[in-house]
Amino acid sequence: MIPAPFSYRRAASIEEAIALLQQYGGDAKILSGGQSLIPMMKFRLAEPAVIVDINGVPGLDTIEEHNGLLAIGGLVRETTLERSPLIRQQYPIIADTAEVIADPLVRNLATVGGNLAHGDPANDHPATMLALRAEVVARGPSGERVIPIDEFFVDTFTTALAPDEILTEIRVPAPPPHCGGAYMKFERKVGDYAVAAAAAFLALDEAGKIARAGIGLTNVYHKPLRAEAAERALLGQAPSDELFRAAAELAAQAADPTSDLRGPAEYKRAVARTMTLRALQKALSRARAA
Repeated sequence: MIPAPFSYRRAASIEEAIALLQQYGGDAKILSGGQSLIPMMKFRLAEPAVIVDINGVPGLDTIEEHNGLLAIGGLVRETTLERSPLIRQQYPIIADTAEVIADPLVRNLATVGGNLAHGDPANDHPATMLALRAEVVARGPSGERVIPIDEFFVDTFTTALAPDEILTEIRVPAPPPHCGGAYMKFERKVGDYAVAAAAAFLALDEAGKIARAGIGLTNVYHKPLRAEAAERALLGQAPSDELFRAAAELAAQAADPTSDLRGPAEYKRAVARTMTLRALQKALSRARAA
């Protein structure tokens, strides 16, 4: 397929990119990795009149820790995430997520910011960022604003970003002691979108009970889904397989998948249950080893 005709603008700064978005309004789309946008354009599911390329904007491709936060630039590539010693050692759940996205060719270009800004419930990073209680930093004509991840995903392919705003950074709270997380994905073949997937994060108190819990689900709802009832069931409890099975059941009940080529809705709900249980078990193992 061939995209509809469009104009191309390459921004040298974030200010220039924002000005271009203001100039062209809803007719413009940001290009970072392009691994979601370009296929949609080829299928004529998106027909922007103007592409604003931000790959030349400096300062958006860094991974740093400061002020109790992990700051991931919006232009950080998936391959950078999966290979980063800091991410692999301190935030393995993020490495888990990056390394199961599509294939190496895609990950060489795809960006974490684009993965989130696309607003696709089938993308992998949204569930992980929900489990981690991340924040999204957006820049627009009025300056910078910080959006809690729970408020960021509005609907299918719809986020809280305004048409003239750009996702510049993702902020993740630094891990507390005795914590662990994991992302578990079930797919028909390597590199496919998930039939269903789950991200789980656990922090244990000094007595070994669950002091903090986060669970996010992929591709089982009209937007990325945080399983809040399942999280509440875990808090203050001693970890056990019975507890995790009950939480996984609550997560599956929160899901509302649609039947498609990846399977009927009930099958997807069952996969979500299993992936949640496995993610919790792996998160606990990592938390106890921390």
